[in-house]
Amino acid sequence: MYVKTAIRRTKDGQEIRYLQLAHNEWDADAQRSRTKVLHSFGRADQLDRAAIERLVVSLGRLLDPDRAATLSARPGLDFLEARPLGGTHVLDGLWRRLGIAATMTRLLSGRRMGARAERALFALVANRALAPSSKLAATEWISADVHIDGLADIDEQACYRAMDWLAEIEPDLAKEVYFQVTDLLNLEVDLIFFDTTSTYFETGQADEAIARDERGHRLDQPATSSAGRDRDEDDPEDGQKVQLRGFRSYGKSKDSRPDLPQVVVGMAVTREGIPVRVWSWPGSTGDSALIRQVRDDLREWTLSKVIYVADRGFSSTKNRRHLMRGGTGYIIGEKLRSGTAEAKAALSRQGRYAAVADNLQVKEVKIGSQDRFIICYNPEAAVRDAAVREQLLAQLTEMIDGTDKLRATKRAELAGVISTKPGLHRFLRTTPGGLLRIDRAKVERETNLDGKYLLRCSDPSLSPEDVALGYKQLLEVERGWRDMKSIIDLRPVYHRREDRIRAHVLLCWLALLLIRVAENAAGQTWTTMRAELQRLHAITYTGPSGTFRQTTELTKPQRDLLAALGVPAPKKILDLAVAD
Repeated sequence: MYVKTAIRRTKDGQEIRYLQLAHNEWDADAQRSRTKVLHSFGRADQLDRAAIERLVVSLGRLLDPDRAATLSARPGLDFLEARPLGGTHVLDGLWRRLGIAATMTRLLSGRRMGARAERALFALVANRALAPSSKLAATEWISADVHIDGLADIDEQACYRAMDWLAEIEPDLAKEVYFQVTDLLNLEVDLIFFDTTSTYFETGQADEAIARDERGHRLDQPATSSAGRDRDEDDPEDGQKVQLRGFRSYGKSKDSRPDLPQVVVGMAVTREGIPVRVWSWPGSTGDSALIRQVRDDLREWTLSKVIYVADRGFSSTKNRRHLMRGGTGYIIGEKLRSGTAEAKAALSRQGRYAAVADNLQVKEVKIGSQDRFIICYNPEAAVRDAAVREQLLAQLTEMIDGTDKLRATKRAELAGVISTKPGLHRFLRTTPGGLLRIDRAKVERETNLDGKYLLRCSDPSLSPEDVALGYKQLLEVERGWRDMKSIIDLRPVYHRREDRIRAHVLLCWLALLLIRVAENAAGQTWTTMRAELQRLHAITYTGPSGTFRQTTELTKPQRDLLAALGVPAPKKILDLAVAD
């Protein structure tokens, strides 16, 4: 395809030149190539140059940015490079709009890196959101693969120093960010959702145990347990003022990797899915008492009554008493299979369910307690529970079929094997004579629990429907963990030092915060937005007069995204260096 010139003569002999877009195609019948005109641009002296420029720009979008920049370079200019700009530009716009840049600059004033420390931390956060990698790879990404305003390059040690400072300023930074975000976005903070996860390390050796306080922070004093404190019946470690623990240590893994050391990470989220703070604890820390620390840390932040929402792992009596202090309250899942008197009483009460949604029905039951109990029923979950149980019973039946003929020792060995499979073991019954049978009474009790879960609420003003829907929003935390691990890549963690691990978690939190704000504003997933934004590039040219960097033309989807996010378009000319 090419541009050809057609010459026509008028009656008075004047030549008129016309520009045409043409290409050659083979005429099989005539066995020759013929020229086919695709489009006529009109007279050369009356050319609509603006229309042609728009066409060239439009065609350039179909090419790789590097190639498009090379082809469109003006005579005397050499194309140097093209770097993605859109993703970092949007993240930087949100970073500044939420006041994080100003807060960090103030908290880091007087540090050796000065303003570069804030830019370094932003670059590391942008790396988690756009191309998560190790800190060494991140320095190469910052210096060679992306355009970040105010930061042309950085070395690995500067990144580590910035991370160390981030860990130092974390309490003040988290508080400032909370107020900035909730005020700017008008967030509702009447419900705070909290949950924990764990992340493991590809190492076969846990950290050396050292003295730590109740919050998991290291101490300089010897480890001694305090006596006489009110202990949490659900947490054997509660009541120990000082404990011996390694940060990377073995514990109950939520990633099904109990063979590897881990750390525990907690996150508090608003009803809009905005993560307002994260915490890190040693890997051996139990979940039960953690929500009390979260409540104490957030107590001074909230200006109105707050209801904390958590799953049944935080339902101990001491946790509930602690959450009631200062006028706060709770919605907590109750353990249905724990056999507590309150759970049994709630399930034994009759009553009609009220439909809240197609897949949710609720009813409140009165059992003479100060707390309110709401039973939730999900018909779709009930069908799934029944199907799973039938599969387990079929598997158990097959395993114990014919065992009456075995010797008692062989049956005992089989019972031991089944005891390692909780899903099967709960339906197994051993008769006084040592025979293996399916526990039909247990099956009947489990059938009565299909699709049900029990909630405990301290607030008398909430309707049963609001309690159920509020608890259902706890899925926002689970969505946050999924994005932390799949988009931001919380794991693998390449650090050994405790302060660096804590700083890595904070970088992931800040990246998730920016992502959630962007998703809520634009109504699109971050994966979709990232793909579109990264097509916007910064192109660098050099020539006799100097070097300059400019942006590629914005597409309509990119303009729409910037408008939805409240981020101004980047400048056309980013950098300009005049030759001497």
